[in-house]
Amino acid sequence: MPRLAVAERRAALVEAALRVMGRDGLAAGTTRAVVAEAGMSLASFHYAFASRDELLAELVRRVVGREVAAATAALDPGAGLTGCLRTAAAAYVAHLEADPGAEQLMLELTLHAVRDPALRPVARDQYRAYAAAAATFLERTAALTGSAWRGPVAEPARLLVTVVDGATTTWLVDRDTAATRATLDAVADLLVTRYAVVPAEGIRRPHASGSPPGGLTG
Repeated sequence: MPRLAVAERRAALVEAALRVMGRDGLAAGTTRAVVAEAGMSLASFHYAFASRDELLAELVRRVVGREVAAATAALDPGAGLTGCLRTAAAAYVAHLEADPGAEQLMLELTLHAVRDPALRPVARDQYRAYAAAAATFLERTAALTGSAWRGPVAEPARLLVTVVDGATTTWLVDRDTAATRATLDAVADLLVTRYAVVPAEGIRRPHASGSPPGGLTG
């Protein structure tokens, strides 16, 4: 295998770990199995990661990043805040259908970590990443549509994480996409009704003729 920079080596190992554990489960993702999948040596693994736990933490960041990217790829400011939230929900469910193994792995990792004191920091970091991603998403969709949240965004972000978590687990069991979409649409309505101030209530829509705020160009 050609010599890779550390960043490339780490990325290749994370992708290999996702393939192995998404296909065969968390327990199958030993360092030996991961390096075999990546076509690397054990020495290469330890050159890139200090431990398997560090690999798992990077894997969580990669999966969360993909979830957010999938959910926000097609937001339309003209649809308003509720419309953007519903669009993001539909895109997330499509992402879930396309790669259920990754989401099943995230659930398996959580349940395994809360039983193992050594891995509990991984689970805490996992849910901190979810909360941060949800907060950023809510802030950006509000800015994109000229809306605002009535109070600290942490509360609606936690609600969003909790419901998406449950909806994901339920979908993994019953594969009822229509019901999952309906659940997430209802949450979008609840978030706007309970926590948001939309332009119709007197908030001026910013950037009406320019690029969207908050670094959403790309």
